[in-house]
Amino acid sequence: MGCGGGGGEPTLTVLGASSLTEALGRYGDSFEGARVRSSFAGSDQLAAQIRQGAKADVFASADTDYPAELHRQGLVETPVVFARNRLVAVTSKDSDLEALGDLARPGTKIVIGDSSVPVGEYTREVLGRLAPAEREAILANVRSEEPEVSSVLAKVVDGAADAGFVYVTDARTVAGEVRTLAIPNDLQPEVAYAAAVLSDSADPELARRYLRGLLHGRGAAELRDAGFLPPG
Repeated sequence: MGCGGGGGEPTLTVLGASSLTEALGRYGDSFEGARVRSSFAGSDQLAAQIRQGAKADVFASADTDYPAELHRQGLVETPVVFARNRLVAVTSKDSDLEALGDLARPGTKIVIGDSSVPVGEYTREVLGRLAPAEREAILANVRSEEPEVSSVLAKVVDGAADAGFVYVTDARTVAGEVRTLAIPNDLQPEVAYAAAVLSDSADPELARRYLRGLLHGRGAAELRDAGFLPPG
């Protein structure tokens, strides 16, 4: 919350989707005029925290649905789309999986996001555009559904799964540890990230300045450096 911090500097609390950890972490470190305290988790978990009265200033989600719902409930100000992303499948380094269709092979261990989190919903959009037989074969290989994208990525990196669906930006963070399988444009979901200032922010002007930085300032630059696409 926007309360006083050490030396009289205010503290700005940001609740961000786990896929934003790297970019918003760097933005927070460089944000001037406040100490930024960031907390990252699945967008659904963060939305639930806000509904339960969590004290924070900014909510940055990996979708537009959760911020829009919170806005309808009067818990956040009008959300703005600040970034876009793309989905990829990642495999272990020594995997012989070469294309999306290979995930339908019997015995392939796949991990996806839970349907309650944006990455899980986006994954289901991709699978929903496949031929029914291929979609069912891939779903039959799903071994677990994770609460956030970082958990999907970790299971592939650790060798607990042969493949998983994550954002391009997450795959970049472990580029030397996984291989990526591109998802064709005609299967790609519309991955849009929206953020909003909480209605009960203790320092809404400061929170709005943070939000503007995501759109046009240092935050936007950090997002581009991390591989996020511009909002427009």
